[in-house]
Amino acid sequence: MSMNNGHRAARMSAAQALEAVRSGDRVWIQSGCGTPSILVNALVARAAELRDVEIIHMMTLGSADYTKPEYEGHFRHRGLFLGANVREAVVAGRADYTPIFLSEIEGLMESGAMPLDVVLMQVSPPDAHGYVSLGTTVDCTLTAVRCAKMVIAEVNDQMPRTHGDTFIHMSRISAMVETSRPLLELNTESFTELHMRVARHVASLIPDGATLQTGIGGISEAVLQCLEDKRDLGIHSEMCPDGVIDLIESGVINGERKSLHRRKAVLAFVLGTRRLFEFIHENASFEFRLISYTNDPFVVAQNDRMVAINSALQVDLTGQVCSDSLGTKPYSGFGGQLDFIRGAARSRGGVPIIALPSTAVSGAVSRIVPMLEPGAGVVTSRADVHYVVTEHGIAYLHGKTLRERAQALIAIADPQFQGELEDFAMRSHYLENKRAAVLA
Repeated sequence: MSMNNGHRAARMSAAQALEAVRSGDRVWIQSGCGTPSILVNALVARAAELRDVEIIHMMTLGSADYTKPEYEGHFRHRGLFLGANVREAVVAGRADYTPIFLSEIEGLMESGAMPLDVVLMQVSPPDAHGYVSLGTTVDCTLTAVRCAKMVIAEVNDQMPRTHGDTFIHMSRISAMVETSRPLLELNTESFTELHMRVARHVASLIPDGATLQTGIGGISEAVLQCLEDKRDLGIHSEMCPDGVIDLIESGVINGERKSLHRRKAVLAFVLGTRRLFEFIHENASFEFRLISYTNDPFVVAQNDRMVAINSALQVDLTGQVCSDSLGTKPYSGFGGQLDFIRGAARSRGGVPIIALPSTAVSGAVSRIVPMLEPGAGVVTSRADVHYVVTEHGIAYLHGKTLRERAQALIAIADPQFQGELEDFAMRSHYLENKRAAVLA
């Protein structure tokens, strides 16, 4: 099919297309496996001609050269969820981090609080009616397209066509750049026996007929491996990894008992490999939606038996959860954690879970801590937390006193740190000082 197809979008090279970006513009980049790296590279190549271009996105894959020191003054990144490719620049002060729920990002675009000049995205070739698909990554990009002044698309014949709210008509696209290249992949993280020990406890909380929020990382992958004996599971999540494929093919995940979007895996994007891209291509069992919908706590809560599984960097003895920073250093972002924790908490039979190994740095540091590090961000408040799971067991905190919380969390901390955690809890009067009582 001719790329022009009788519509307004013009076919051109990436260098030609990126000439449209001007100094002072604000540029949205599609994230994840949909990262349009050809367009990003062409933008960076124009650095010497540009000043004060703000680049906004969630976690992208590939390089993010616009955050390098030599491009200060030319580009400034605003991260809404940080990946490894931008983390160092944010910590060094060359880039910015915006703490925000994923469900609320599109509201910034629509309200004018974060106006957009240019969108860079990657899509499938158009169909006979002139519609391209956002493929792997709807996230906030569909809303960005609706709000931006100019839309530049990398049209890649290896981008899958996906079902749901993924389609954009060519008449909305200003410039198209044809490519044929493998998409950027996020390989499955290997899980360890430690991850499996955490995952087995998590799996014990998942009933048949549950709807899952899936994630990335060793624990999430291990949890999926522990679900082979479950029945009639469903998916309502911001994202899906490769690990869902085997469970769908075996019939464990079929959505038969979902109370919302029955038989559909509802998600905003996928993060995975070519195997996953091929699996979602023209697969009507997947329904891609805007992240403002998938992550809306009021929508999430409509799924009966909603199980939200999220991770943390630290949990203090009162139940406060830090997930986005190491002390004052931004590490990732709010993501969908609280969106789904609150949604699952309000779901009929819902199970909100924070799952983490009890230690870090090869066992040298406890993740269950007396207090969060100075400057650490609280993503999930202690009033929102229900289940905290480590390899040592399950702590249920909702409605519990500070004393009960401290007891439950110390019990699932690594044994080598339980003594010092108990000492702190007694000094802080969370626990009774039994030794002082004996002396008295």
